[in-house]
Amino acid sequence: MMNIDLSGARLDRARPMRDQIYPMVRMLILTGAIKPGDAIDEKEIAAQLAVSRTPVREAVRKLSDENLVEVIAQSGTRAARIDRKEIEEAFLIRRALEVESAAQAARHMSAAQADRLEAILLLHGRAIARKSYVEAIERDDDFHRTITDISHLPRLWRAIEISKAQLDRCRHLMVPRAGQAEATLVQHRRVIKALASGDPTRAAKAMRDHLEAAYRSTLAVLDGPGLG
Repeated sequence: MMNIDLSGARLDRARPMRDQIYPMVRMLILTGAIKPGDAIDEKEIAAQLAVSRTPVREAVRKLSDENLVEVIAQSGTRAARIDRKEIEEAFLIRRALEVESAAQAARHMSAAQADRLEAILLLHGRAIARKSYVEAIERDDDFHRTITDISHLPRLWRAIEISKAQLDRCRHLMVPRAGQAEATLVQHRRVIKALASGDPTRAAKAMRDHLEAAYRSTLAVLDGPGLG
């Protein structure tokens, strides 16, 4: 049963409701506030947010497209279970896209862009030091999103974001583990150095090594106790 309180959420009535409700419910699923198998009551969400059911239904449809929710006839809507096969598929898609992104970005890197990535890394480290792990994951995403910007492939990040939704559920379980977040910082610094070298092959390898290390940690989470 879904047990969340959204009544204090602030919505901008001048903006489309769906575009605000979707990331809100998505984050609740990713962080485990809505657990795998929990019912998602569209009517209750609409009531708590004081909106009609239409934008909630539209938001849930987008979440269904990412396999984060399951809409079951005559049974309602539930947060999807975490499925190992879907995690593996998500990793393979993300690795292919991001390795290519890094290779392309290396061809366009400048000192200013390296500084931009270093600034994100600094904020990422500060979030980890505060044990603000949700923010740390946001800064991690900023880092990878910026590389797609540098690569001059503007639509790539959205494809990556959709494909890695299942991986993100594991990340929120994985990052608080001792040493995991700090290891990510080390790997990101290696990616920056590889990008700054201007060598696409070196940049692609650094990104591949980083993502594969993260996936090994993901598998440890999947094989651990108590995962829904």
